[in-house]
Amino acid sequence: MTLSLFPADLAPVAAEQPDQLLFATVSGAHLYGFPSRDSDVDLRGAHLLPVEQLVGLREPEETRSRMWDRDGVEMDLVTHDLRKFVRLMLRRNGYVLEQLLSPLVVHTTDGHAELVSLAPGVLTSHHAHHYRGFANTQWRLHEKTGELKPLLYAFRALLTGVHLMRAGEVQAHLPTLLGEVQDAPGFLPELIEAKAAAEHGPAVGLSADAEVVRADLERLHNVLDTAQSASALPPEPSAYDALHDFVVRAPR
Repeated sequence: MTLSLFPADLAPVAAEQPDQLLFATVSGAHLYGFPSRDSDVDLRGAHLLPVEQLVGLREPEETRSRMWDRDGVEMDLVTHDLRKFVRLMLRRNGYVLEQLLSPLVVHTTDGHAELVSLAPGVLTSHHAHHYRGFANTQWRLHEKTGELKPLLYAFRALLTGVHLMRAGEVQAHLPTLLGEVQDAPGFLPELIEAKAAAEHGPAVGLSADAEVVRADLERLHNVLDTAQSASALPPEPSAYDALHDFVVRAPR
């Protein structure tokens, strides 16, 4: 699957969903800039449940998940009801912000554009914790499996966090980050190239040995700590009231 197939070929997916979609974008390895030939397509977004499902006695299905095969490509779609999605935004969740701000747009609306405009108001210095934690999880997965994919995910998370702390901008695309963050290890382009060959390939035969990789990962953790301490981002989100108003008046 290549980026040339996005987003037009995926547009019919939005029309197939049971609830009205506010937006749907491509996330995962395609967004991060290191898809493999056999990568699945991660679609993420927000849907709008009818009001009666939100105010009645029955618990609403706030998250919908679906996996299927489309023309030989594995598709993975996860959407949250708008109210839940916005709550996740306010919990300093960098993952949902990457989905919201993804340039790989499959389906969009005026509401999507407005939500994007409100996103800067949820950015805080505490988002560093999200990226630090995600990197640690992926590193542990790499140590367990020896696969290249979680190793790249770990470095990507730390570089996204560093860039966010310094520039106040969510940038999830690793090749772009290599040009933006001077602290990026020089062997990452080699890892990206190796990842393109196999989604679950092992991290072997690299020019940097395991100790060098570990040391650079630890160094980037320290860089993120320093960037967080010096960040101009506020400690708390400023867009709570505006987001509350947006959720209340969203057409359902």
